[in-house]
Order: sequence, then C-alpha cells, then structure tokens
Amino acid sequence: MVNRKDVESDDSPGGRFARRLRGLRDERGWTQEDLAARMGFSPTHISAVETGRRPPTPRFAASADRVFGTGDRLERQGRAVWASAILEGFDDFVPLEAQATEIRLFELGIIPGLLQTANYAAAITTGAVRRGAITEQQAEERLCLLAKRQASLERTPSPMVFVVLDESCVRRPVGGPEVMAAQLERLVEFAELPSTVVQVAPYELGERRAFDLPIHLLALPDRSQLAYAESAQQGRLERDMRFVQPLLTAYHQLQAEALSQMASVALIEQVRKGLS
Repeated sequence: MVNRKDVESDDSPGGRFARRLRGLRDERGWTQEDLAARMGFSPTHISAVETGRRPPTPRFAASADRVFGTGDRLERQGRAVWASAILEGFDDFVPLEAQATEIRLFELGIIPGLLQTANYAAAITTGAVRRGAITEQQAEERLCLLAKRQASLERTPSPMVFVVLDESCVRRPVGGPEVMAAQLERLVEFAELPSTVVQVAPYELGERRAFDLPIHLLALPDRSQLAYAESAQQGRLERDMRFVQPLLTAYHQLQAEALSQMASVALIEQVRKGLS
C-alpha cells in the first residue's frame, strides 16, 4: 500500500498532484470527509488520490479547483497525470481483474499484456518512448503495472482465461526474431495450462470478426459481469449489463468463428519456426 511518506518522495505527476491536493486541504483544516462532501466524491476516493493509488480524473480535478478556488491550476496540473501511460478507467479495471473468476480477452496487433514476456513488453514500451508517445518514467510505470497484473494470475484458485488473438498479433514482428520467437513459445505454454483457452481469429474472418478494438470481459466472484474497452486515447469501464451482455454475446460468437485451440497452436508454432 502507498503511504504518506511514499507520496512525499514521489516526484511523478501523480505524486505532485497528491501533495498539492493534501496541502490545500490541510491549509483549510479540512478532513478527507469534509473535502469529500464539498467535492461530491467519497472519502475513499479522496484518500486514494492523496496517496497516489488513484489518478485524478478530469472531473475530479475540475471539482477540486471549484472547491479550493484555484481557477484551473489543479486541472492544468492534472493534465500531466492524464498524459500518463495508464488510461483513465484502467486503474479501476486492474483491481477487478485481480478478483475475476473468468477473464476474456480480444486483442489486435499485439499480444495482450497478461501474456507478454518481459522482453516483448519492453520492446513495446521502448518503441512508444522513441515515438514520443510516453516518457521513460511512464514506460517504467507501464511495465511495473504489467508485472503486477501477470502475478495476479497466479492466485488460487486460478481464474479461467479465454484469449482470442487476431492473426495480426501472431504475425506482427516485435523486438526482433529472438524476442518474437520466445513470445510465441510463451503463447503455446500458456495454451497448455488447464485454466486457459487460446484461439486465433484468422484474417479470413473478414467482416465476421466481432470487434475492431481490444476488449476485456470479466466475471467477478459475485457473478456480476463487466467490460473494459479502449482506444489509443481513452478507456471505458462498463458495468451496465445492457451494454455488457451484447459484448459477451459477440465474444462467444467470435470464439465459435475462430480457429480451435489445436489449430491455433499449430499456426503459432508454424509462425515461430519461420523466425528461426
């Protein structure tokens, strides 16, 4: 858990925002409950932002500016946090993923984070840094979070993990032949686990492929279902079953259309051998 001392030594955009928020609150002698009532957020939410466990959303920063009378200073300071490698909504998704009994993934272009090797993940983040899309610090944040997410799969009992990869994930070379070959070998090993199913959606599906964006679907211990989808610029966590159910239906249809796990593993092995 992040404590006050950790935040005081954290010079990241999120750490600076957390210290500024807490300082403004302390100057007025308010408790977190006082600030929560004025801002329209829960005390737990205030605490999470002040300890750096949760980034400030645009709505949160704007509300803080209104309460403290700081113009748009907090909103502007928050922009550095919003530019982080972690998309809005993903910080809410990650702890739910760590609780899920079933995880369903669809990905385009790259191997999903939960299945990435360290070298593959590093190659992805290095490429983003070189393009100027993220900073080196943001790359480190992304890799650290990824390691925590992967470690959460090792819990007991293990969640069932269903993965459908667009064929582009398997064929797109990342990090050079050695890195890519090791990544494909990791996919085959993952497919052999008793709690996983890995399938490839071949190019031949064409317009029958159900999704045009990456999708995450979770089943939680209380049997509730949720979805998380993202583009390059934003993420959205959806809990309303009116919207989640059609995504589940489309995912099941995609599984039926995709290659079987046996055929998928054979394709992955074929691509891997072609790298040597």
